[in-house]
Amino acid sequence: MAAYGLYSHIQSNRRRSIALLIGLFFLVYVLVYAGALLAAALSFDADLNTLAQIAWSDLLKAAPFATAGTALWIVIAYFFHQNMIDAVTGGREIQRADDPRLYTILENLCISRGITMPRLKVIESNALNAFATGMSAKQYSITVTTGLLDRLNDAEIEAVLGHELTHIRNGDVRMMIVAVIIAGVVSFFAELIFRLWFYNGFSFRSSRSDGRRGGGAGIAVLIAIALLVVAYVLSFLIRLALSRSREFLADAGSVELTKNPDAMISALRKIEGRGELPGATSAVMEMCVDNPREGFGELFDTHPSVERRITELVKFAGGHDPGPIALPPPTGELEDEQSGAKSPWQSEEGATTSVGSDATPDRGPWSQPAAEPEATPSPGPWGPHHS
Repeated sequence: MAAYGLYSHIQSNRRRSIALLIGLFFLVYVLVYAGALLAAALSFDADLNTLAQIAWSDLLKAAPFATAGTALWIVIAYFFHQNMIDAVTGGREIQRADDPRLYTILENLCISRGITMPRLKVIESNALNAFATGMSAKQYSITVTTGLLDRLNDAEIEAVLGHELTHIRNGDVRMMIVAVIIAGVVSFFAELIFRLWFYNGFSFRSSRSDGRRGGGAGIAVLIAIALLVVAYVLSFLIRLALSRSREFLADAGSVELTKNPDAMISALRKIEGRGELPGATSAVMEMCVDNPREGFGELFDTHPSVERRITELVKFAGGHDPGPIALPPPTGELEDEQSGAKSPWQSEEGATTSVGSDATPDRGPWSQPAAEPEATPSPGPWGPHHS
């Protein structure tokens, strides 16, 4: 699918995201029903149909409280999610005087497209990563690490900021935060039910009894446990799917903003495998440019692989892939390198490349990449590519 095709799917992706979030919210009620069915099965000796009716009645009674609790959770997260993220990552807000270079690059990008300037935050970390947060224009912010600022040149930093601005412009940031919030509610209800069950020694004592017998408790317990597991796993997988589907769009949006696919590609190569934020939760890592935390294959990965993303940029935006880029390790990792430990800052051959060397020259944010000896590729979707 060409880059323009990706953009034509923005509205479709938004609709799918909303539908997924509605489904994710519905999982809260599934969990409440599962808890009610489990309680009924462990409290009454009745047939399965009777236990299901009792659980449904309890669900109707509990639904308003579950809705109110979920809504309260969302309201708290809406106003305080940034404070929570900053507390976890150590992010601090900066102004132009703190970092004129970074501030000016972002400001120029915003002015060129009439985008409201988000807040800028910096994390003191050797990791190479960045992420955007916020639920509204007044809350949007972009956070970058000092490692990213030290090791990327201006054009690459501009590409990363363009990536995050695209997430904001497309509504990805708001959707991801809502998905994380709702998934948190699902996790909370699931854990609450399991804890209550374990606390009561796998049984509930109740004075309620209508004399009905049927022996359906065992099947009801199995159904309730299955519903709990399915709801929890689905909430997790849906959250990951929301993240994965947006990274290609954000990469394409960065190229559309900067007109420099090579900068986005080289930025991804430098960030690749070096983005782990110590102490950051999985929810924070899911919002980053790259999430090095991997699952089973790609099923539990929150981002497409860097290789896939670069392949799309080369194919549809006319960029050039320099291959893996080695960087000198941070000062704190020099001892590991000397001891022979594999460092993410090294290439597979073990060589390192200094920032600003011939392999990765430092350029201004609007300069063109160095000329390639090969023939110029066909024009990308944003016009001729300057090599």
